Amino acid sequence: MKTLASFLRHRISISIIAIYISGFVAISAASLPATVDGQPLPTLAPMIERVLPSVVNIATTGRIQVQQNPLSRDPLFRDFFNFPDIEPRERRTNNLGSGVIVDGDEGYVVTNNHVIENADQINVRLHDGRVFEAELVGADPEADIAVIRIPAEDLYGIAIGDSEILRVGDFVVAIGNPFGLGQTVTSGIVSAKGRSGLGIEGYEDFIQTDASINSGNSGGALVNLNGELVGINTAIYSGRGGGNVGIGFAIPVQMAMRLASQIVEYGEVRRGRLGVIVQDVTPELREAMEISVSSGALISQVLPDSAAAAAGLIEGDVIINVNGRAIAGASDLRNVIGLSRAGETVQIEYLRNGELLVKSVEIRAAETEISFDSSSSKYLEGATLGNAEQGKAGVVVIKIEPGSRASKSELREGDLILSINRMKVDNISQVEAVVAQSSRGLLLQIRRGQSVLFLVLR
Repeated sequence: MKTLASFLRHRISISIIAIYISGFVAISAASLPATVDGQPLPTLAPMIERVLPSVVNIATTGRIQVQQNPLSRDPLFRDFFNFPDIEPRERRTNNLGSGVIVDGDEGYVVTNNHVIENADQINVRLHDGRVFEAELVGADPEADIAVIRIPAEDLYGIAIGDSEILRVGDFVVAIGNPFGLGQTVTSGIVSAKGRSGLGIEGYEDFIQTDASINSGNSGGALVNLNGELVGINTAIYSGRGGGNVGIGFAIPVQMAMRLASQIVEYGEVRRGRLGVIVQDVTPELREAMEISVSSGALISQVLPDSAAAAAGLIEGDVIINVNGRAIAGASDLRNVIGLSRAGETVQIEYLRNGELLVKSVEIRAAETEISFDSSSSKYLEGATLGNAEQGKAGVVVIKIEPGSRASKSELREGDLILSINRMKVDNISQVEAVVAQSSRGLLLQIRRGQSVLFLVLR
């Protein structure tokens, strides 16, 4: 057994050796050799030099309306206090971000919707210093993807990689315009895949990376070591003090390009709809319903006249696979179906009473408006709702039938419904899902003119 003295002598000797070695490394680092065993030192420089021309800096200017005190917009209040008519006030906005040239021949650039949102003018600076005013082709706020087009020649379109084969631990490089500094390159690894349920976007299937991503990197490129695009940098997780803490998120390139192709073709994303309300398979549900799998999307309701109803899916079925992709939970299914076009046929594997079944289901187009009656919602009976204008959040009240239950509430035509029962709603499908699960009334958050208020429907 070693004595305390011999142990300390042993530790001191190790410390001296460690100091000596670290000093040697520090000295040697100042004069690194050009080669090691006849091989050049590894560097990402050739790949970066090849990719940089395909990443652009984006600067936008726009206007947003400034909210005012609701009393100042009340006609009775203005008349009583002799207030002059007040025009809505606007504030100029400026935003910086990044983008990726995905089609050099046509000038198409993919970026995030939040980079160009509310923009009156979009300026794109290329790697070679040229600046162009871009045209907005279209955007998808739910997935935070936008496509712009620049009238430029000699553009370098990036090579498109495969985000499906990325593995946790693969090296990746983020390229963007953080804080408006200009093109900046950072490196890291893929920390996780399939991140969802973060509440950042409506559709989430993020690649998580520790490559440094900061304000202004949004819309930039996440590339693999071959210089192929594997993701669009979108968001970061900030600590209490703000800033980057080593957790960044990128939209997988397969998801981004599928959405971008629809935006280029239609000017918008035309999502498909399965017509089910689903929930995660929890341990409690698994035991109570004798479900033999620990993951999947449990169908709690099949909406009438939907693709799911036509295919014969029923409540209690557990969807475990769509087109060869395993479904971990409700958000997974929503992402997969949300990326499918109307009219597309998908292969769905599901469990029913312990039996594995497979069906081909033709996805139907998501409705752009819906009318409620007493069978679909007694609280909204008589109201017709529709999707808001492209780029705007919420659903709009199109019509209210006279004498209906909705007409007796404070809901008005033209109101923009932002959330129902504190759940954000951006389209008709989301409204249907929330309303179908509401049995004790609805709490609506609406925008009316420049005011935002809550309404309770019972």
